[in-house]
Amino acid sequence: MSESGPESYWATRILGIELLHRECFRHSDRPDALPERPVISDLLQPGLRKNPRRAHLLVSTVLGKHLPTDPLVVRDAGDRLGDLVRGVLGEQDAVTLGFAETATGLGHCVATRIDAACYLHSTRRVVPGARTLTGFEEGHSHATSHLLQPMPGDAFTAGLPLVLVDDEISTGNTALDAIAALHEFAPRTHYVLAALVDMRTEDDRARFARIAAELGARIDTVCLATGSAVLPDGLVGAVSDLPEAELNPVAAMRGDSTRLDLPWPQDVPDGGRHGFLRADRPAFEQAGAAAAKMLRDQLITEYPDRPIVVLAHEELMYLPLCLAVMLADSGIPVRYQTTTRSPAYVLDEPGYPLRRGFRFLAPEPGEEQPRFLYNASWPDTLPVTGADPVLVFVVDTPGDSAQLYTPGGLVDVLTAAGSDVLVAVVPGADPVALEAARTQGTGVQSPAATAEAWASARLESGVPAPPEPEVHSQPESEVSARPGTEVPARPERPQAGVCSGQAAHVPARPEPANGPRPLYGPGFGSYARDDVAWLLKDLSAAELEADLAYREQRIQAGLAHYAESLPIEYQPDAAYRELFDRVLDDSAQRLALAVGTVAELVVAERGTGIVLASLARAGTPIGILIRRWLATGHGSRPGLDIPHYAVSIVRDRGIDTVALDYLAGRHNAADVVFVDGWTGKGAIAKELTEALDAYHAAGGARFDADLAVLADPGHCVRTYGTRDDFLIASACLNSTVSGLVSRTVLNRDLIGPEDFHGAKFYADLAADDVSGRLVDTVTAAFDSVRDRVTEQVGHLRAADRTPTWAGWASVERVRAEYGVDNVNFVKPGVGETTRVLLRRVPWRVLVREPDAAEHAHIRLLAQAREVPVEVVPELAYSCMGLIKDVRR
Repeated sequence: MSESGPESYWATRILGIELLHRECFRHSDRPDALPERPVISDLLQPGLRKNPRRAHLLVSTVLGKHLPTDPLVVRDAGDRLGDLVRGVLGEQDAVTLGFAETATGLGHCVATRIDAACYLHSTRRVVPGARTLTGFEEGHSHATSHLLQPMPGDAFTAGLPLVLVDDEISTGNTALDAIAALHEFAPRTHYVLAALVDMRTEDDRARFARIAAELGARIDTVCLATGSAVLPDGLVGAVSDLPEAELNPVAAMRGDSTRLDLPWPQDVPDGGRHGFLRADRPAFEQAGAAAAKMLRDQLITEYPDRPIVVLAHEELMYLPLCLAVMLADSGIPVRYQTTTRSPAYVLDEPGYPLRRGFRFLAPEPGEEQPRFLYNASWPDTLPVTGADPVLVFVVDTPGDSAQLYTPGGLVDVLTAAGSDVLVAVVPGADPVALEAARTQGTGVQSPAATAEAWASARLESGVPAPPEPEVHSQPESEVSARPGTEVPARPERPQAGVCSGQAAHVPARPEPANGPRPLYGPGFGSYARDDVAWLLKDLSAAELEADLAYREQRIQAGLAHYAESLPIEYQPDAAYRELFDRVLDDSAQRLALAVGTVAELVVAERGTGIVLASLARAGTPIGILIRRWLATGHGSRPGLDIPHYAVSIVRDRGIDTVALDYLAGRHNAADVVFVDGWTGKGAIAKELTEALDAYHAAGGARFDADLAVLADPGHCVRTYGTRDDFLIASACLNSTVSGLVSRTVLNRDLIGPEDFHGAKFYADLAADDVSGRLVDTVTAAFDSVRDRVTEQVGHLRAADRTPTWAGWASVERVRAEYGVDNVNFVKPGVGETTRVLLRRVPWRVLVREPDAAEHAHIRLLAQAREVPVEVVPELAYSCMGLIKDVRR
């Protein structure tokens, strides 16, 4: 609870951040830990973070995350929220989901209060032996991927109402993402979203109602109070200009550390990561009491008369909270808080909530991102007799690693700050043992059995099902349309990597009211509207073309980037266009085989709910072909209606982050599959991985960087149709085979920070356009290759497809032999060599065989541009193009 009013908040006085109160909800039977009618300032304080996407931080005063908090207050807040949930559910049973990391403890409190059949929290930890049921993404979080790992899976899939618990609702996007993913997997008619505070705008609330109507489900929302944050203009810049925070303070005398192993049964869940059933509660409470007694005895013996701050670690929040409550009940002064993955701004100023901070190594194996802890001290507003508090860090065995104690680990940085630390280790629950206990006659019932028994008992007793509540928790009702239809049948879950039918369709979220929108043909490009949505800005009216030689000189001199302008579109003569027609007809089946193979490989390993994002422009015809293949159905898999977007990626500049924001706002980022035509030396594959990692590190959603291509002659990716270096007909031409769209442009004079990257539509070249001919010809060959696709997919799935980057090694050999200084001047493979001849100033062409059919068009282009062709028999690729160094 706040110790002072909003007028004393540093972020309000200095930066103008205000937290406005709108509504609260009465509680008449609760203790005095919180006011009877709490307002926003009782629940939140404004903090900061240096993040270009979101500079403010809502610091909860009752959650026990950033602020050391009375554990009784933390539990009380969860109980009050549970009472509101029960008011909506009536007598109905329910399952409860808490969001990692922040609400894992809060969600468990709510589940306990309502006596939920099952509690589960999402997790970011990959646990050996655990199976992931499903997952969803969180767009604004520092760590976005949420996995659901109940053991067994049906512990969470019964058709009971689902209560989702989070600490705050900012926009509601996380909840909508979760509901959409879960509704696709196991549809329900009733969802309840519960949070301590609700900060949504009216537009956010309207979106909830629309999504609920689209799903055919009811979505209720409950919270302790509603409000809004008033953020001044220029806040991101103002926070960015603040001095860098000083983390990991060092005291004159280092503190001591000790370690204590707490007892815990292997078949009792230590939290909700793998599901916590109603029947688990007695064993949990018994184990918790034994652990608390051992911990209390250790503290009294080793640290008599010292106050305690119990530190929970990331997702392990509820058990440390229970231990803190039991210590408080025994008379020990206790505060409770948790570590976090999220960086925040630390400032030692009165009225600012984060007075000191610690950055430390993630203790879990395989984790590379640092973790954080704030304050970790006794609140200076609460006098207490005795010495400084002992910090009791409660961690499970995966976190009790050498990284915890090594220099830079949590124990090291806390003791360096002068604190005495007791590490209390709880054996991590074994998911395999939990599943065995729940499925082998131990008396533990799954929620499905509980729900069935509950319904049977009602029927036998003659008690009717409870009516839908007439009064809801918010004056502005969040309740959607309430159809009287039955719950849709639960779809059969496909086995890992097996296509077993089309996934239930969950509509994409509506177009945002603001921000850029996609471009569609025929207004932009010559492809049909259903083929692709271009996430690009239309620059058709801009003068961007430059003479090839002049443009090359400026690029190589460092005066311009290749993406700031466009080459003049090369229009080949009649002989070359005739060659294109012949190549397309001859290679249509080979292209169709590669298209079907990569399409079925993607669906087998990523599921049927994918979203295609082709890398404009070379990837766009391939994305269209993959979409068309999947629409036809294959074997037992029915036809799929897959969304397809085209996005821009620029070497050395990364992928279009505005386009990524758009995709993450409408789809589960984990479902997005990036598509390109082919790999050369793998520069774009590397660029994609680095760009997506940077986007995620800046707070964006986690996209999968596994690039899907038709041909991977460079051995740079693991998802491909073939690794042969053969001619893909779309490489033969420029815009006239790619929907009449130019290569993408990133020019600061034309592209603002809220714009997509740009491109031009060459409508004047319509008479020469063969874009439709390419996709129609390959599509017509699909049926002739279906049996071979099935065989090829089976072969690839059984093979080792680990990228070896063999092509890059070949490029380095050519660089050394021909004295090429810049690796970007070497373009390996048929497709990249074609681009050199069409767009750049070529120096020479290297071919493995003098008369190979796959590069007949390259020999024609080289002759037309008077470029020498050399035969290099040991070449790893069919051919290579070398760009001329115009600086020499």
